[in-house]
Amino acid sequence: MLKERVLSAIVMVLAVLGAIFGLSPLPFTIFLAALVVIGMWEWAQFIGFKTPMARAVVASVTASLFLLLIVANTDYIMAARFLTDTSAIILFVSCAWWLLALGLVVTYPKSAAIWEKSVVAKCLFGLCTLVPFFVGMLALRFHNYSVDHFQGTYLLLYVCLLVWGADSGAYFFGRAFGKRKLASKVSPGKSWEGALGGLLTSGIIAFVFLKLAPQNVFGQELATVPFILLSVATVAISVLGDLAESMFKRQAGIKDSSNLIPGHGGVLDRIDSLTAAIPFFATFFFFVLLK
Repeated sequence: MLKERVLSAIVMVLAVLGAIFGLSPLPFTIFLAALVVIGMWEWAQFIGFKTPMARAVVASVTASLFLLLIVANTDYIMAARFLTDTSAIILFVSCAWWLLALGLVVTYPKSAAIWEKSVVAKCLFGLCTLVPFFVGMLALRFHNYSVDHFQGTYLLLYVCLLVWGADSGAYFFGRAFGKRKLASKVSPGKSWEGALGGLLTSGIIAFVFLKLAPQNVFGQELATVPFILLSVATVAISVLGDLAESMFKRQAGIKDSSNLIPGHGGVLDRIDSLTAAIPFFATFFFFVLLK
């Protein structure tokens, strides 16, 4: 099991790094769209569509919509123009969604009485989770692409490493000091001590990054305190992304979103934290820090 998990992790890391560094805007958009389609295929279980045919229909509809959007916006995509009025609205909607998700998680299982039988609500939850993730990933990856093809790569990788590093910090703090459950009815394994440890780790990562990285690594010099605060807040939101997916899985009565990735579960199981962290970081980075 451990060998399978390690091999899967190596393949995933190589595939993601290859896509981030090796694909130009249009191929990367298609790659990311395919990832989101798989995510919606897995999300269909949360909606209540458990049969292969029903889940295939959800995936097909999602794929068709993305295909239409990509074809209609090919010129914008090839020019790496991902921050538009429409994409900005999507990012701000994402922030509103995660505020709502916080309420749903905190009040679960009482909150489930509102949405558990609504197919429309659960479809919207899925779209609000995955579409802004798609937009945020593109906006970060191709930031200042016309000036430096790899500047956005550093930005995107920073967010990913921030979340993964903080997750490791939370794990070790939780193992060492964890006593009080963070959300026992959603994810019994998480503790307040672990969460606080993750936030502390994120602050350290952000501080060290600013000290070691070139001042203009993201295109301009960034103020230390706002950048650290955004990094810590991003990790806090990433925890919410994890908890929200756990809530939907618990309500659907499933352990993993799928078994596509040997030893790791499904795509959603691997990107749950990033679905919240990526659009949140992108929103505040582009519309607050860079102003």
